Amino acid sequence: MALKTWKELPIGCVVSEPGSASEYHTGSWRSQRPVWNNTKCIKCGICYVYCPEGCVQQSEDGFFQANLDYCKGCGICAHECWPRAISMVEEG
Repeated sequence: MALKTWKELPIGCVVSEPGSASEYHTGSWRSQRPVWNNTKCIKCGICYVYCPEGCVQQSEDGFFQANLDYCKGCGICAHECWPRAISMVEEG
C-alpha cells in the first residue's frame, strides 16, 4: 500500500515535508534551556537518544550540547541524564 502525499491527507492532519524541521527555529519561545556540566558528563549519549527534537549534538571532544535554535526546553535530556550532568536553567 502506497503512502498518501500530504495533499491527499484528510483535513485536520498536520504534517511537514521530510526534513523541514530544520527550517523552523523553535527555541525563541523556550523558558528554560539545558546546560551541561562536563565534569559530571560521562559522554554516554543518553541525552542525544532521548531528545525529541534531535537538537542535542556531540562536539569533537565527545561532550554534548543543545542547538538552542531548535531546543524547546522540555527538560527530557536533563530528566534522563542519570549522572545529573544537565541542569535546566531559566532563560534570561
